[in-house]
Amino acid sequence: MSESIIRIKSFELAIKGVNFYKYLVSEKREFVMSKQFLRSVTSVGANIREAVNAQSKADFIHKLSISQKECDETMYWLELLKETDYISEKEFSTIHQQSNEVFKIIRSIIITSKKNS
Repeated sequence: MSESIIRIKSFELAIKGVNFYKYLVSEKREFVMSKQFLRSVTSVGANIREAVNAQSKADFIHKLSISQKECDETMYWLELLKETDYISEKEFSTIHQQSNEVFKIIRSIIITSKKNS
């Protein structure tokens, strides 16, 4: 159950991230941090997909851990974009909140999986 929720939420985050990247490039003319943001935000869901198809429990936890790190990196780039005035507080808060929600779900799945191993 949790895996399907996280798959959906991480995919929604990736879609929002791709669209946000397009906005940053076309409207804000920001190319460096936005590219880093794009890489990390799309990597979250990709690593969750890999985790779902893991070969073992340890592999599952490892791939989710990578996804958690990418999610944290996504939040870093958003924070940096906000603090350097490329994005407003409003633009920041929606996607940062969504990223933080995905991060917490991933962390919870990892903790539960470790307890059950």
